[in-house]
Amino acid sequence: MDFAFDARTEELRARLLAFMDEHVYPAEQVAHEQRARLSSPWENPPVVEELKAQARRHGLWNLFLPDAEYGAGLTNLQYAPLAEITGRSPQLAPTATNCAAPDTGNMEVLAQFGDERQKKQWLEPLLAGEIRSAFAMTEPDVASSDATNITTHIRREGDEYVITGRKWYISGAMHPDCKIFIVMGKTDPDGPDIRRQQSMVLVPRDTPGVTVKRAMQVFGYEDHYHGGHAEVVFDEARVPVSNLIGEEGGGFAIAQARLGPGRIHHCMRLIGMAERAIELMCRRAVSREAFGKALAQQGVVQNWIADARVAVEQLRLLVLKTAWMMDTVGNRGAHTEIQAIKIATPRTVVGILDRAIQLHGAGGVSQDFPLAELYAGARTLMLADGPDEVHQRSLARREIKKYL
Repeated sequence: MDFAFDARTEELRARLLAFMDEHVYPAEQVAHEQRARLSSPWENPPVVEELKAQARRHGLWNLFLPDAEYGAGLTNLQYAPLAEITGRSPQLAPTATNCAAPDTGNMEVLAQFGDERQKKQWLEPLLAGEIRSAFAMTEPDVASSDATNITTHIRREGDEYVITGRKWYISGAMHPDCKIFIVMGKTDPDGPDIRRQQSMVLVPRDTPGVTVKRAMQVFGYEDHYHGGHAEVVFDEARVPVSNLIGEEGGGFAIAQARLGPGRIHHCMRLIGMAERAIELMCRRAVSREAFGKALAQQGVVQNWIADARVAVEQLRLLVLKTAWMMDTVGNRGAHTEIQAIKIATPRTVVGILDRAIQLHGAGGVSQDFPLAELYAGARTLMLADGPDEVHQRSLARREIKKYL
């Protein structure tokens, strides 16, 4: 295994680091001030559109897509260090480079499984950053950690599908530019194979019967930059049968194909969040004094910083190994590694952020530092894309199977 950055990765890293220093970090406070003056909290502050234009001018656009026809054509191993850099400012950098979830996963689904009409109508404007999208799978009335539990019903009536169900924590759905939902529901609820009961259909936001009911908070945050997380009701919403993605019964397989890259992207960005936390810890430690000496001279603070550095280096190697395996043996061959990073990365980064908050005292939980919001995002990723316990169960069963 060789994780050295190749020439293209080095060149993109240099460009992206300069973009972060020159444009993204200075825009964080500007965006905060602009948002307070917006008529709707879900609109993008003007500086976000300026960042998107700058990113396109710098060739830092759609870096996540491995398909060169639609994106940068990077491998997972090439994209990993770039996603880490954007993770240092998760509210702005992923959106600025058109690499923000849930749009990334939705673009991957359309690129891989969509037909030509679907690509023309929805993928192309998503790639151009002209619209946003949402992925509607999670439901409040069932344990969505088991995706076979979903109850949203998609029945066929002639040339139409009729969708009925309730979803929640549908990321991006509050954004005014969110124009399309990818909805997962059951077309064959009584089918003998529980993994062939589900299908995915494209549902335009303005379809009669679709109601974006309310924004769901995450630890009190509404996550405006990513378009929020909504409760959405589908009440006999009708779409053409041609809005089916792939084939009937293929929804579960498409979901798994979508979530594999999504999980590793989240882990890459989490490492960037941890690096930002370490930087803030060090700056705080050398600038504050308590009990007659700098915080940087306090043994417990030194331990926190040292442990954080060790943990990040370990995580980065595991994530890079996973990216390398996805490139060489495919997502299925890297299943164990994908689950391992999904388990290890959020919980470790949550611990690092918790220490950083502690070091900042009251400032750590305030709006004057990004740590509290970073903590909320990292902690949520112990649930998103499958809770840790589901991945632990699956990984353990795979390990035990070797000895049966």
